[in-house]
Amino acid sequence: MLRIIIIISSIFLFETYSFSQDEYFLTLRYNEVNLRQGPSREYPIKIFYKKKFLPVLIQERSDNFRKIRDHENNTGWIHISQLSKKKAAIVIDDKLIMFKSPTVYSKPIAILKKGRLTKILKCKENWCKAKSDTYKGWLKKDSLWGRL
Repeated sequence: MLRIIIIISSIFLFETYSFSQDEYFLTLRYNEVNLRQGPSREYPIKIFYKKKFLPVLIQERSDNFRKIRDHENNTGWIHISQLSKKKAAIVIDDKLIMFKSPTVYSKPIAILKKGRLTKILKCKENWCKAKSDTYKGWLKKDSLWGRL
């Protein structure tokens, strides 16, 4: 009986801990979004983001604000109404080849440079199908930063 109680309580503690440490990606909903120094509109603006669908990592919550980190390690607070669940990622390698199929042996479509924003359509094990401007193809997952 004691063994069962210990197992159940350890499972409960593990789940509680893992949920409190959860980080997840969202994207910016609009072309103009303010990053603030604190979780309220009373705090000063740190950065003006000017790119819709830019992926951000959610780290903390406070009421209707979320503490985020971007791909350049800037942190601050954004109101939840300014965030979206759309999937997007940023190229983190110097050059990334977009392929027609999810294999390096398929036809190359385009070369994307570091910092390029892509909309993610779907992902498989090591590959994501993405769209960037007029190009649509497959990218290696480990070369992307964002919601995959």
